[in-house]
Amino acid sequence: MVQVSIAGSTGSVGTQALDVISANSDQFEVVALLANSNVDLLVEQANQFRPKFIGIFDEKYVPQLREGLGYSPEIVTGSEASAGIAELGQVVLNAVVGFAGLPVTLSTLQSGKRLALANKESLVAAGELVSKVRAKSGSEIIPVDSEHSAIHQALRSGNHSGDEVSRLILTASGGPFRLWDWADLESVTLEDALAHPTWSMGQKISVDSSTLMNKGLEVIEAQQLFAVDYDRIDVVVHPQSLVHSMVEFRDGSAIAQISGPDMRLPIGYALSYPDRLTYSFAALDWGQVRTLQFEPPDHQKFPSLHLAYQVGKRGGAAPTWLNAANEIAVRSFIEHKIRWIEIFETVRASLEQYQDTVLDSIEDVLEIDFTARRVTEQLVRERGNN
Repeated sequence: MVQVSIAGSTGSVGTQALDVISANSDQFEVVALLANSNVDLLVEQANQFRPKFIGIFDEKYVPQLREGLGYSPEIVTGSEASAGIAELGQVVLNAVVGFAGLPVTLSTLQSGKRLALANKESLVAAGELVSKVRAKSGSEIIPVDSEHSAIHQALRSGNHSGDEVSRLILTASGGPFRLWDWADLESVTLEDALAHPTWSMGQKISVDSSTLMNKGLEVIEAQQLFAVDYDRIDVVVHPQSLVHSMVEFRDGSAIAQISGPDMRLPIGYALSYPDRLTYSFAALDWGQVRTLQFEPPDHQKFPSLHLAYQVGKRGGAAPTWLNAANEIAVRSFIEHKIRWIEIFETVRASLEQYQDTVLDSIEDVLEIDFTARRVTEQLVRERGNN
């Protein structure tokens, strides 16, 4: 039995991870759950899986949590919850959304546990710091994002040496606005942005996908995970979302990972690695006629992707600033403070105030993150006043 801790258990990835564990109950045991504020769902999950540790970030929910539980686990709140969950089990799934997931990533790596990483912001905002902690502890990161899982599987399939790899090719669905005219983007609603054509995700990730910023963050994440230069990481739009990414080798051949668009496959791969699940979630009917379409991304309509490349190459704390500015801009759009087309302009304007900074500690990361959020919030307020 593999003992699993899940941070962000009530979110999209967390709930799907519990689906995987339920379907493979002879392979996995849930020993810890961590959530933000969805107490009702956390109580339901805890009573079903009965982990010995439950974490919730806000202590005001503890009485409600205790009242709903049918047993007596250890309950921890605040920063202690992030550290505590990393101490339990053999695998920690970090499915916390946004920058808030960084403490879970660092605590898990420091503890020497395997990290199943669905929180790309950890590597975007603090990649160099994460790399130092990872190298010191020897911890292993198995990516959960479908694109990075696909690359991990392709590289694993032949145990290839680094000098054989020519390019990493990340695929993107193109999001809900791939076929929209430029003029129509002026009137995008939140409901439009959340209507992803192939994936079921939370609000923040869905909006990021609609701007292609999600793919930009994944480019930075891929560079951190696989140590490949940005000039050798490409993005292609693949609307069918069946080819989840590819690795091209120096002789021109490529290995692709292909499956249905179901996040439970990469989740299960990360939890069971180096083995594979016996239960299939995303197998395709190969007798069905299919068309696989590939096209370049439209950088004019989706400038966030090009911006992410620039920021990644700039290095230092620039990705930290980008991530923080984007989180504020996306939240402002969700709260109807800015329009969809203003998300990119807000992020770009925020980055203009960034000055090159080296990250040597978690305190440096937190300071840059705080400053970027303050700057971006001010830009949002100024837009609201115009």
